[in-house]
Amino acid sequence: MPALSSDHKAFNPDTHVSSKPTRTGLPSLPLALGSFAALSAGILGPVSGLDLAGAGSVLEAVLVLGATVGFHELGHFIAARSQGIHVSKFSIGFGPALVRVQRGEVEYALRALPLGGYVGFPDDDPNSTIPKDDPDLLRNRPVADRVRVVIAGVVFNVLLAASICTAQALTVGTVEPIYSPGVLVGEVQRGAIGERAGLQRGDLLTRVGPLTVPSSESSLSEVVDLISENPGRQLALDVVRGGEPLSLAVAPAEQPDGRGRIGVALAPNVVLRRTKASDPVTALRLGASQTARLAGVIWKGLSQLATNFQRTSKAVSGPLGILRVGADVARNDSAGLFQFAALINLNLAIVNSLPLPALDGGYLVFLILEAVRGRKLDETVEKTVMASGLLLLTSLGMFLILRDAVSLGGQLTRLL
Repeated sequence: MPALSSDHKAFNPDTHVSSKPTRTGLPSLPLALGSFAALSAGILGPVSGLDLAGAGSVLEAVLVLGATVGFHELGHFIAARSQGIHVSKFSIGFGPALVRVQRGEVEYALRALPLGGYVGFPDDDPNSTIPKDDPDLLRNRPVADRVRVVIAGVVFNVLLAASICTAQALTVGTVEPIYSPGVLVGEVQRGAIGERAGLQRGDLLTRVGPLTVPSSESSLSEVVDLISENPGRQLALDVVRGGEPLSLAVAPAEQPDGRGRIGVALAPNVVLRRTKASDPVTALRLGASQTARLAGVIWKGLSQLATNFQRTSKAVSGPLGILRVGADVARNDSAGLFQFAALINLNLAIVNSLPLPALDGGYLVFLILEAVRGRKLDETVEKTVMASGLLLLTSLGMFLILRDAVSLGGQLTRLL
């Protein structure tokens, strides 16, 4: 685990990034189960399994997910209603409706599974009594009006994340990682190359082969890459154990994929510094800085997934994995829960902005193409592309749920 001082036990966003499925309904395609990609190996540290005794922390994680989805959908809903666009449904969650209320033309529902939500429009509803040429149907509105509806969910999540970070600065204080040289050895796999080389839990690696390990957030990935790229080659190690320097050597074992592995879990050498704002102006400044930093963490995770999919995809998590992380975070302290909530909102915003079919970014691409062409795209083509994207993301979401369920009793660790 990252090094923590006695009063710095907050959630470390540089080693925990999560993502959550969502569903945002636009006409005929109620969008995307499957915002994913953040629990990437490049930024994931050890995360403990779900402690069933901590039911309160699990509930907190569920509430965070539900609030994040609800605020995202509220953005779409307000953007549509404020422009006079017809809306037929506003739903939080999937599955059976726990509460269903009809107010005017809108049905509001709270459903059993807080893993998504959607805003429904009557454009393609065969039971709708609204004429197809009604100018207040979403599809009949100018491109600019529809763009506002599509981007509003992302905007609302970013605003909520910034508000959460500002509130954190005013109450418990923001948490900033302070990196020191080296990386820490966590778990050592029994019988693995690392154990045979003499590595022990708690060792600090200050040099690995030609690399003097820097004091930066990239230190962990640099060490991992060096070990992975040198299977079978002897690497000298400078180790600090109990304050005493040691010299060891290790030759990474070659894996079937050609990468080297030594069988240990590493973590950044980092302490978390907490800063509490003394006034609202300072809180806004700290909140903005924290929001930008967390967004960078998420973007880094997505970039690592895109550039090194084979390695990082194994650590992508679905909704059950997110609940596990959230429950673990909620058991630590309130600062961790603040950052978890901000990360979930920013992750949802960033992933939904990607230009992929069935995500908000995919709809935005279609609207931009329509604006450039000066006429609507072929409806059949648009529906086919979006339906294909929805099927792909739904399949991925279900796969992640099943994989999370299998691993719920275990511990997510990163083994080299």
